[in-house]
Amino acid sequence: MKRREFITLLGGAAATWPLAARAQQTLKPARIGYLAFRSPMSADDAFFQRLRNLGWTEGQNVFVERRFAAGSVDQLKVSAAELVRLKVDVIVAAASIATQAAKDATASIPIVFVNTGDPVGQGFVQSLAHPGGNITGIAFDATPDITAKQAQLLIDIVPKASRLAVLWNPTNAVMRSYWSVMKSAASALRVDLQSLEVQDPNELEPAFDAMAREHADGLLVLSDSFTTLYRARLAELAAKNRLPAIYGHAQYIEAGGLMSYGPSLSDTYGRAADFVDKILKGTKPADLPAEQPTRFELIINLKTARALGLEVPPTLLARADEVIE
Repeated sequence: MKRREFITLLGGAAATWPLAARAQQTLKPARIGYLAFRSPMSADDAFFQRLRNLGWTEGQNVFVERRFAAGSVDQLKVSAAELVRLKVDVIVAAASIATQAAKDATASIPIVFVNTGDPVGQGFVQSLAHPGGNITGIAFDATPDITAKQAQLLIDIVPKASRLAVLWNPTNAVMRSYWSVMKSAASALRVDLQSLEVQDPNELEPAFDAMAREHADGLLVLSDSFTTLYRARLAELAAKNRLPAIYGHAQYIEAGGLMSYGPSLSDTYGRAADFVDKILKGTKPADLPAEQPTRFELIINLKTARALGLEVPPTLLARADEVIE
């Protein structure tokens, strides 16, 4: 290349650099709506950490509108509508009830659900492989059969158990399928079941009174947005009644629960950030297959076990993914 041609090329490139720099500076930051029925919990941190790892810095190239309804369905609906009015680029909906609120609020803004039960059965997606519409994300469980595994783990820690209480929210259609699985598994597990249908926090203490009257040997809590919201109260009442209990994920154990078996919410929420990243970069939700969790974890709280006077079998401890001392 001749010197004159090189200088001309260099000058032309230099002239475009300020334009490119200005274009980067004026690029509109992305805006994410984060919607949950409950209050904040540690699993949320996994989402935001993964988002940072993907290059999204809050306050610079992304802004997050957090909306936690603290157990109010009405507030959840108001918050979903507010996020739509704010014209966020994507809504992250934590669990089924938030996903439904987001779905009711918009058919155009992309929605990424996380920790949602049976997204096909609830009509959020057409299928996992081909979601269709504006919604995709990560489901809570691969199958309701997980309840039978949870019950067996509870029996492992209370081998003489002959009667298990099952506490669940009857307003959640997905929980009905979980309860059906438990009924079918009861004979093989050689236990009788006591069903406690609870949908209001004022019903929690009477439910534990009923467990005491019926001499339940252990408690299985079917996890959904309602029971997760009141996880600390559930752990407190289980301790007060000296009742060994198993729950659906680690957030209950952080609140003082004895044992949990279920999907890793840290993995699930972190994976949701990958969906958001792809959508913000132009991928349509309909082109992102919905997923089921791939890692399940057993967590045991030895401090709670000792308070209940339980001796955790060494074989069970060896199987645990995490043991809290």
